[in-house]
Amino acid sequence: MPDSPIRKLTPFANGAKARGVHVIHLNIGQPDIATPPQAIKAIHEMKREVLEYSPSEGFASYRSGLSRYYSSVGVSVTPDEIMVTTGGSEALVFAFMSCLNPGDQVIIPEPFYANYNGFAAWAGIEIVPVTATIENGFALPPMAAFEEAITERTRAILICNPGNPTGTKYANESLQALADLVKARDLFLFSDEVYREFTYDGTMAPSVLSLEGIEQNAIVIDSVSKRYSMCGARIGALVTKNADVRTAAMRFAMARLSPPTLAQVAAEAALDTDAAYFEEVRVEYKARRDTLVMGLSAITNVECPVPGGAFYAVAKLPIDDADAFCQWMLESFEHDGNTVMMAPNTGFYATDGMGKQEVRLAYVLRQEEIQKAVKCIAVGLQVYPGRIAD
Repeated sequence: MPDSPIRKLTPFANGAKARGVHVIHLNIGQPDIATPPQAIKAIHEMKREVLEYSPSEGFASYRSGLSRYYSSVGVSVTPDEIMVTTGGSEALVFAFMSCLNPGDQVIIPEPFYANYNGFAAWAGIEIVPVTATIENGFALPPMAAFEEAITERTRAILICNPGNPTGTKYANESLQALADLVKARDLFLFSDEVYREFTYDGTMAPSVLSLEGIEQNAIVIDSVSKRYSMCGARIGALVTKNADVRTAAMRFAMARLSPPTLAQVAAEAALDTDAAYFEEVRVEYKARRDTLVMGLSAITNVECPVPGGAFYAVAKLPIDDADAFCQWMLESFEHDGNTVMMAPNTGFYATDGMGKQEVRLAYVLRQEEIQKAVKCIAVGLQVYPGRIAD
């Protein structure tokens, strides 16, 4: 199992805090946005006298609510086509283990969410990357690159839209081309859609379940963690119209007994969240994004594309090694009592040597904190021993 680039530097952050340094956490997608009050209220007012197991596939009432939610975003699925999971992480592990055998391959555009590496190791499968580049804002690579990556062991393609770590929102025509490819090659298409609501061009990222012709190929991974700022609830979903996949996934679901009962109560209540909540959150995230991206782009020799969704940005810095820089910022640097914890982007690639100059930053804190973070990075770059000459 690989280390997580998001958390592996935690001991150095703890060390900085012990020295009295204020650590600005841009390393992890833990929003400071308030959880919808009806979710918290549902927990306080819960009448259960026993926290019993739920059904392995999740409570029927919650799955019915999810079916209505998906209908509101243009996806028609029945409650029986939804499996509640212990976070989106478990949903993806179930998908991997239901659709691929040990030694099979899944193609993923890189950089990708670092924990995909761990999930693949867990399932005994191999990730085959196709590389997106910062120069074009990490757009989906051309279909020729996917075609070239396909072997006799390829069983699936996995995307995250909008993306983590890049924040890229894929163009609709790119998604349709990908749908045509998986249909022609009879591959599964896994789509991590946990950031669906967080886009900044006025249009929501479409679900692969809304693409025609791949109903039996498409498997959606979803979660309440980011949508409702409920990361600690650990409630996700695996959604597919493929009955064979659901049957296989159900075996894994039964083996772990059930998803969390208490958290499902909160997640079901969160479904009643008013649309105004998401509009306010989008406005706030967009302002934070602009503060971060414009601030970083104003630093000499820093490149930071404007992300179209989620709440992450990748920046290319004039440094020798992102892992060393991120550790140095925590271990050896402070400015006005502050320093910044970032995630080195090397851990978001499968290809060795990629991302050596890149960091991922999560704009999940108030603008004032982001402004302090940008100032720290700018000053830090001036004195970092491994800075690459202009």
